[in-house]
Amino acid sequence: MDFRIGHGYDVHALAEGLPLVLGGVRIPHTAGFVAHSDGDVAIHAVCDALLGAAALGDIGLHFPDTSDDFAGIDSRILLQRVAALLRKQGYAVGNVDCTIRMQQPKLRPYVDAMRAAMADAMGVEVDRVSVKATTTERLGFEGREEGVSVSAVALIYKK
Repeated sequence: MDFRIGHGYDVHALAEGLPLVLGGVRIPHTAGFVAHSDGDVAIHAVCDALLGAAALGDIGLHFPDTSDDFAGIDSRILLQRVAALLRKQGYAVGNVDCTIRMQQPKLRPYVDAMRAAMADAMGVEVDRVSVKATTTERLGFEGREEGVSVSAVALIYKK
């Protein structure tokens, strides 16, 4: 089998009064992402990991923030499109794993819903999606609650 591994990373700033969407799940919080789309850094990092594994560029190439077509778009749609592109190239998703770095709010209550939302968007079983969350012990921009970063890895394989 042809196995490939990709890595993705995304960051967005937080601002008061905006919606917070992570892993396809709306999370109650006082601040949300400043972004062209819904700003879902978890899904964006996963998209980049999948695209990178297939050597198909990155999320900005496929869904540029200069296009009105993607203004405010639900990032689950972007993940669906990335998964469809991979299938068209003959690839299947083995698994994805992402780590969210955010000081507040605590994300543990939302992890299972995030896993389910991303699995559904990719058309895979939920046990192929891992979501972890950590604080940065108040260090850096995440610790100061100025933004959120996510790193992701993905394994894909030729069918």
